[in-house]
Amino acid sequence: MNLPQLKNLEGLISIEVFSDKGSNTKPYTNEIFDSSFCWRDIAWLKSITNLPILIKGILTREDATKAMEVGAAGIIVSNHGGRQLDYTPATISVLEEVVQAVGRKVPVLLDGGIRRGTDVFKALALGAQAVLVGRPVIYGLAAKGEAGVRKVMHMLKDELELTMALAGCPTLKDISRSHVRTDRDRLQSLL
Repeated sequence: MNLPQLKNLEGLISIEVFSDKGSNTKPYTNEIFDSSFCWRDIAWLKSITNLPILIKGILTREDATKAMEVGAAGIIVSNHGGRQLDYTPATISVLEEVVQAVGRKVPVLLDGGIRRGTDVFKALALGAQAVLVGRPVIYGLAAKGEAGVRKVMHMLKDELELTMALAGCPTLKDISRSHVRTDRDRLQSLL
């Protein structure tokens, strides 16, 4: 892999192109990821800011509990686009476990897999307080610039509202766990 010169990122990350043989992925990831980062670093981060700290990348009950122990103001259930490990679970499949671990003490947001308004509805039904939308917005931006982003957001809103109407939910607060059925529910019904 050869990265292009990224002039617009100058000063944020190295824009040097490595000329050694191979994919260059390892030198690039070694440069942008700090492998020494750990849970203790959250205390330091909290000491230098009054901003709320949300921890992204939570996929298990154990990590959700640890995030709360270190003082996270919120949790973002995310697999970082699923590109890091090919066996990483879909975020929607672990959302409920994380929500249960947190017990509504801090907000839980879902990142990943939101493509339609029905996805937003399912995430809210499984306990997310909000969702983050990545790829659809990027697609809209690439296709039609700002107008494309607006169109994507309007489509998601309209699809969510239609889903709510069809499910008999006049407000977001009316969306509940009873509106979705998961693989775990299907398995339970077979037993």
